[in-house]
Amino acid sequence: MATTAPVHPVDEVPPVRHLAAFGLQHVLAMYAGAVAVPLIVGGAMKLSPADLAYLITADLLVCGIATLIQCVGFWRFGVRLPIMQGCTFAAVSPMVLIGTTGGGLPAIYGSVIVAGLAIMLLAPVFGRLLRFFPPLVTGTVILIIGVSLLPVAGNWAAGGVGAKDFGEPKNLALAGFVLVVVLGVQRFAPAFLSRIAVLVGIAVGLAVAVPFGFTDFGGVGDADWVGISTPFHFGTPTFHASAIVSMLVVALVTMTETTGDLIAVGEMTDRKVEPRTLADGLRADGLSTVLGGVFNTFPYTAFAQNVGLVGMTRVRSRWVVATAGGILVLLGLLPKLGAVVAAVPAPVLGGAGLVMFGTVAASGLRTLAEVDFKGNNNLTVVAVSLAVGMLPVGVPTVYAKFPDWFQTVMNSGISAGCLTAIVLNLLFNHLPGKAGSAGVAAEREAAST
Repeated sequence: MATTAPVHPVDEVPPVRHLAAFGLQHVLAMYAGAVAVPLIVGGAMKLSPADLAYLITADLLVCGIATLIQCVGFWRFGVRLPIMQGCTFAAVSPMVLIGTTGGGLPAIYGSVIVAGLAIMLLAPVFGRLLRFFPPLVTGTVILIIGVSLLPVAGNWAAGGVGAKDFGEPKNLALAGFVLVVVLGVQRFAPAFLSRIAVLVGIAVGLAVAVPFGFTDFGGVGDADWVGISTPFHFGTPTFHASAIVSMLVVALVTMTETTGDLIAVGEMTDRKVEPRTLADGLRADGLSTVLGGVFNTFPYTAFAQNVGLVGMTRVRSRWVVATAGGILVLLGLLPKLGAVVAAVPAPVLGGAGLVMFGTVAASGLRTLAEVDFKGNNNLTVVAVSLAVGMLPVGVPTVYAKFPDWFQTVMNSGISAGCLTAIVLNLLFNHLPGKAGSAGVAAEREAAST
């Protein structure tokens, strides 16, 4: 009798009802972050409410398409891991500057298209850099990703940045209630429910939030039933040298961040990322970014929020996240559905975010547990990288007096910490010096595994 080869958990296809629940959970985890970029950029450019709504629906549509490309993949596009895609925050400041002083939305989209093409061309180069990401570096980067996301969850828990009632005890109480529900479901509920603990927590939190006046569904009635995004809705793209240069810097930052996220998910799913698959994932980022420029939205990258959800739920199927991508496409085509999801109040997301983002940080610690810290400088590598990565998170204006390109790179704690970890690992473990051959050998052995 012929035996079929076992299917890796990443490639397993759960039952339809599980796919829907797990997929919706991923959508809720990333929705607030997904719509934040068009809201910030559109608000800074003083766009009309109709144009803002158009930007959001276009963003959700391309988010879904980008997620499908990354998870399902075709030819050499897509890492084929459970990765959600969304607009990168690294591009916000340059895009606001381009949009308000350098040519408006057409100039933004021209620079985004060029950046996407550059990412596709550079993807194989980044793929060959994977050998510079041993457990010492990957564990540090995953830890920085998790810790740098925690303030996002904290802001949600307090009511959302800019909220009139920011920091009110009632907001933190609701977030705490959701956190308790998530933990309770994960600990005491049957296996399936424990895997959708975040979804259950958000649903229960929303049920409590509505009668207490945290949110209402008034915006649902005002939303259109159908919204179709057409290419170049805001005009033919224009190409300005200064805008393109700044967006190319953003491209390098997002490639660094995506590399960290892909490696993190590879660790969590027991399917380690290889140079070829890393290049395929980055190439998918580039294609999605080009689509963003064509369909009136922005550069795309892997969403770290959902990395935490994969680690917390231990649901490793890429088809779950592909289902989430399908849901995002629906939300982009049916604005009324998007308005329903948008009604989830920030404190509810904050309660769930605390445990998800903390899980990412804990996964980084688990990876670092494999590293030898005796008789070498590995502790210094982790300490300095973590400090540099946390600096812009703890002091957001620390680089305010520096040039724009420098701020673009260093204001992202993830890219700043990642670059620092790579450089310090090379300095202490690969360059000859007094560090001693034992530490060098141990690190090279770790790098090869």
